[in-house]
Amino acid sequence: MFSRMPIMKSTRSSSPEIERMKEELEAAEAVVIGAGVGLSTSAGFVYTGERFRQHFSDFEEKYGFHDMYTGGFFPYQTMEEHWAYWSRYIYVNRYMDAPKPVYQELLGLVKDKDYFVITTNVDHCFQKAGFDKKRLFYTQGDYGLFQCSEPCCQETFENEDIIRRMMERQKEMRIPSELLPVCPHCGKPLTMNLRADHKFVEDEGWHQAAERYNNFLRTRKDRRILFLELGVGYNTPVIIKYPFWQMTAGNRKAVYACLNKGEAVCPDEIKKQSICIDGDIGNILTQLKQSRS
Repeated sequence: MFSRMPIMKSTRSSSPEIERMKEELEAAEAVVIGAGVGLSTSAGFVYTGERFRQHFSDFEEKYGFHDMYTGGFFPYQTMEEHWAYWSRYIYVNRYMDAPKPVYQELLGLVKDKDYFVITTNVDHCFQKAGFDKKRLFYTQGDYGLFQCSEPCCQETFENEDIIRRMMERQKEMRIPSELLPVCPHCGKPLTMNLRADHKFVEDEGWHQAAERYNNFLRTRKDRRILFLELGVGYNTPVIIKYPFWQMTAGNRKAVYACLNKGEAVCPDEIKKQSICIDGDIGNILTQLKQSRS
């Protein structure tokens, strides 16, 4: 139903756009937040540069890769080395706080609204910032969960304790063999609960969150809704971006707002119902906060 090529609505975070965004936030009867990797990037969760070297310089020196993402796919010779890398990766990106308070600023803007969050991010930043757990739907998994690699069951397992022990006891880029995580049901290796293929486990918590999200949309479908898209790219547009466009088109009261650096676009069909602000999300949220003061 939409044009193949979205159009650019804005090339900068100008005052008129900020003012309109502020007005829509205040007027909205419900806010649906859709968040992608760009939001966490704005919060300082970057996978390259100094942050990478600070935590993975030994792996970089040995194997020659220069970012966390590449290291996550590297074919390590032993599982002990594999989990030495991944325990650091998980600790840095799940259990450490984001360097910048972007998520906290977002919460400050919506905490008094009727809101729900759907996100493809797996770093748990929303919950750490204080968002209501029952208003969050992590569609693609969570760095804080393991699942059976088989999988033999539709169950996930909290990993904070074992990850911290791997961090404390690893030496020379290896963890002790007795810390290798295995499924308590079948004894097969545990792996990350991240959507990569058909083996991704959608546990009971995942289905409950999906039901709450769908119920939120169903019970508010005719209201004045702000669909607030933050840092969503085109890797998985069918999860957030395209549904937001469709729901906006189907509700004359709805407004679609896209905050993104370099990708603030919308289709022609919902141009009059859209606000697109091109820029760093953290900076935009700060401007919105200041304009409300």
